[in-house]
Amino acid sequence: MKKLMLLLLFLGTTFSCFSQPGYAVDQIPASLKINANSVIREMETKVEMRDLDQVLISVKKVLTVWNKNGDPRAQLAIHYDKSTVIQRIKGQVLDEFGKLIYKFSQSEFNDESAVSNGSLYVDYRVKYYSPTVMTYPYTVIYEYELRNKQNLILPEWQGNPYPDQSVESNKYVFIAKPEDEVRIKESNYPGKGEVLTAEKTKSYTWQLSNKPARKKEPFAPDPDSDNYIATVKIAAKQFSYYGHKGSYKNWEELGKWVYDELIKNRQELPESALQEVKTLVNGINDDQEKAKKIYEYVQKKTRYISVQIGIGGFQPMPAAEVQQTAYGDCKALVNYTQTLLKSVGIPSLYCVVNAGNVKKDIEPDFAGMEQGNHIILAVPLKTDTLWLECTSSEAPFGFLGDFTDDRTVFACTPEGGKILRTPKLSTAMNQLQSNATLQIDSLGNITGQLKAISSGSQYNNYSYLIGQPAKEQLKLLKDSYDIDNINFSDFKLSQDKSLTPNTALSFNLEIPKYAAKNNNLFYLELNIFNKGRTVPEVKNRTLKVYVNRGYTDEDELIYQLPAGFKLEALPNSKQINSAFGSYSSTIKLEGKTLIYKRKITIKDGTYPAEQYQEFSTFMNDINTADHSRVVYKL
Repeated sequence: MKKLMLLLLFLGTTFSCFSQPGYAVDQIPASLKINANSVIREMETKVEMRDLDQVLISVKKVLTVWNKNGDPRAQLAIHYDKSTVIQRIKGQVLDEFGKLIYKFSQSEFNDESAVSNGSLYVDYRVKYYSPTVMTYPYTVIYEYELRNKQNLILPEWQGNPYPDQSVESNKYVFIAKPEDEVRIKESNYPGKGEVLTAEKTKSYTWQLSNKPARKKEPFAPDPDSDNYIATVKIAAKQFSYYGHKGSYKNWEELGKWVYDELIKNRQELPESALQEVKTLVNGINDDQEKAKKIYEYVQKKTRYISVQIGIGGFQPMPAAEVQQTAYGDCKALVNYTQTLLKSVGIPSLYCVVNAGNVKKDIEPDFAGMEQGNHIILAVPLKTDTLWLECTSSEAPFGFLGDFTDDRTVFACTPEGGKILRTPKLSTAMNQLQSNATLQIDSLGNITGQLKAISSGSQYNNYSYLIGQPAKEQLKLLKDSYDIDNINFSDFKLSQDKSLTPNTALSFNLEIPKYAAKNNNLFYLELNIFNKGRTVPEVKNRTLKVYVNRGYTDEDELIYQLPAGFKLEALPNSKQINSAFGSYSSTIKLEGKTLIYKRKITIKDGTYPAEQYQEFSTFMNDINTADHSRVVYKL
């Protein structure tokens, strides 16, 4: 599902004439220059909900950019569609003294589709502008007005959206009628918003001032889940969207509206299609087996194409249309699969999810239509609930992968909305097991074979190779392993698509002069394929440490050393234990056979900021151990 993007960037309010007093950069407080590539000088946002289908948004933003790294923050992107009309845009660029360099208008903005070329039907577009400036610092001023013909999705405000950007002043004003019911969620906002009630209006104001930039910290939690960005979200109880009216104050009511208005009447199929699917499962008594047959039928019959129309991209194509055209987006393919399952007596749940490799929950305590960017299907059975990714022709039945696992989702049912959680791919499940047999000749050249099996979140480690020509696969392998002069041959890949799927690959390899020679000594780095990465040290850490996903890797490399070698140095075995996981490596020499074994376990989770030093030390000690070398001579 296309997540509607309504001005999450560059929102502001009241309009004024283009006067420059106060915009010279020497007037910026020194505290706002530290760690900052840019500074929000003045940002004002006004959202006025005059009626359900008339929301006016006015924006002013003044931003100073210190260096090239701040240029992306100076860009403006305004998304629009059939429900959003751009009334006007104008701006200007100032030098460091606040003097005008040039002005620009709407005609100088680029205008293009806001979605990928893989979309068949779209009505989302974006206007964007990037200042052209040769010297730093500079200041850009944007002013624009929009009119939204809907209030189902109201603009969200972020007071300090980027770590490398400080804030001098950022204000958000929301205006409605006194009788309008709205729900408001403030996150990480100091104090409470100011509320003023007049005869015909009720206004809410939030302001952030003199907020310094912060250092970007590695392994930081998602800001939406850990609330270290000041955020305000607003949802109106009564709403109108593309002519559809309704009301909700929680997930239960929103889910019922979605089902009744957007899904229920899109689940009709012609009798011929119903008979086809009944014939398909004829003689199968087990619901899980029936569901698998239907899922694989959908995978073979349909293909994914993004279709961003139908009340703003929220409504699926009718199931009958998918049956006829054999394509659809995530909404359409889930709706189609749900319809097929229902026709053979298997109930299922249409679920909205925040998809992505970084886990992101649907907020249980704040219902909102803007949450989520994808649709998946839950199939409750007697003993378990199966989860189906309906957009992939390759995904195993009942396997979500790391794109949608371990997060809350919003299920839309005839009885109302429900918050569910997708199953977690655990540290123990996310495995990579590698075995290599390698021969080293008298020149330090290596030849041999590697076999690997990956499962859990690592099941898709090699998905980028599937369907590629053999030549391209070998090229991609070189890019993936990134070892100088390595060559591959006899590459094979297979996938076990059972309920606990895995991917197996094998290839022959050769690496000329891998064991580096210096005088009479050869230096053999034992861990060729799977080295741990370094993690930077951070002083005065402020954010929690977030490890998004745990995993377990086991490697065994067996080397046949050349005849006549004489061992000069053999690294010690290593054992490292930490709250974040464990690492072990053993090295054993039996005649000419050198056996290297390595196992690493990383635990997912959120840890206190004070433990970051331990985490950094743990990961860097692993990296050091992974570069251990055997020294021998001939």
